[in-house]
Amino acid sequence: MQAAAQPEEKTSFLGGRWSQLVIGIICMGLVANLQYSWTLFVEPMEAKHHWGVAAIQVAFSIFIVVETWLVPIEGWLVDRFGPRPVVAGGAICVALSWIMYSYAETLTVLYTAAVIAGIGAGCVYGTCVGNALKWFPDKRGLAAGLTAAGFGAGAAITVIPIANMIRESGYEAAFFNFGIVQGVAIFILALLLVKPRAPKGVSVSRRNLATKQDYTSGQMIRTPVFWVIYVCFVAVAAGGLMATAQIGPIAKDYGIASMPMTLFGATLPLLTMTLSIDNLCNGFTRPLCGFVSDKIGRENAMFIIFLGEGVAMLGLMHFGQNPYMFVFFAAMTFLCWGEIFSIFPALCADTFGSKNAASNAGTLYTAKGTAALLVPLASVLAVGGHWDRVFIAAAVISITAAVAAKFLLAPMRRRWIESENSNSAAQASASPSVAIGAPASE
Repeated sequence: MQAAAQPEEKTSFLGGRWSQLVIGIICMGLVANLQYSWTLFVEPMEAKHHWGVAAIQVAFSIFIVVETWLVPIEGWLVDRFGPRPVVAGGAICVALSWIMYSYAETLTVLYTAAVIAGIGAGCVYGTCVGNALKWFPDKRGLAAGLTAAGFGAGAAITVIPIANMIRESGYEAAFFNFGIVQGVAIFILALLLVKPRAPKGVSVSRRNLATKQDYTSGQMIRTPVFWVIYVCFVAVAAGGLMATAQIGPIAKDYGIASMPMTLFGATLPLLTMTLSIDNLCNGFTRPLCGFVSDKIGRENAMFIIFLGEGVAMLGLMHFGQNPYMFVFFAAMTFLCWGEIFSIFPALCADTFGSKNAASNAGTLYTAKGTAALLVPLASVLAVGGHWDRVFIAAAVISITAAVAAKFLLAPMRRRWIESENSNSAAQASASPSVAIGAPASE
């Protein structure tokens, strides 16, 4: 039977799981600028329109909220219609939103464009991560990490050309031109996507405790263990989002944003150099930590990395006015933050099954939107240049999340999964007609 399955996988090179993973990674990289290049546009928009930085950053929060909170719906659409139409629709929204940004003369238009951008990014993000979890039940951490790496590192390639275009032609031209390029490229790649097929002969890694049942999103949100996972996600995401949105204003307030920096023979303004390095770190950590979590367990990896983010935030607070220390600790912050987008989806699939992995991971991903509500609070706390308040708050919640993951979530999840698997086995023994491992939703 296995031999018969082999030719089917080889009929189409682009239909194989590794090819589909690569397509997903590229799509993710093409929507990365919607989030990670945003900080480059904040000051130019403020200089032209004088809306206020806090008001402009509301658009960033709207984008994050829409991107994340609609992912469960987009995951449902993927399950019903496949990944191709959902990603194609996302491509259109990506292009339209940046074109609208380029013409925005009022905050209302800016916020409307942010909604459309969030829909577009969510269509691409939710689809690609869900596909990775379904294609690779044996390597969930690594597959989710590689996919999320596209979103984390994709902007690193275009930060410099975007910054140059903003400086030479204005932020409007950068929005317009890159919006069209990104949208067209995603649309073409969407046509190559196929619906994931469960690979034969592979299973969840024994290194991680996993359920033998499949839960719907409705069943999942009624479990206490889900909400502990959700709160941990919110806590760590909040600190990273604050840094993502505010790294430009922080560098400006420190008086080092335009300072020339030379690394590896390249000389760039400090902010541009920092963003390039941060995006590389943000992307690199996702597959790395996903792979590590496959080996040492999800909660153990979370404990180490969440602690690291807290320490990096405190380092940025104490030493950030030194340009080299600013670059270093900003990079460490992103290195310790990006892993949540590989470990949490894998943890979700381990805990609640593969069948509904896209919609379940999408439901958990709304935690990023919840965390985004704290981003404007950072601007309020930092009034008068008091960034110390922001760093301390972010560090405390990251360290608290690390402790909670290791000493609360890990034993709680183990007890719950062992209990559910035991009950499932008992029911299967009592009812021989019911297949072992039948989905809980059926």
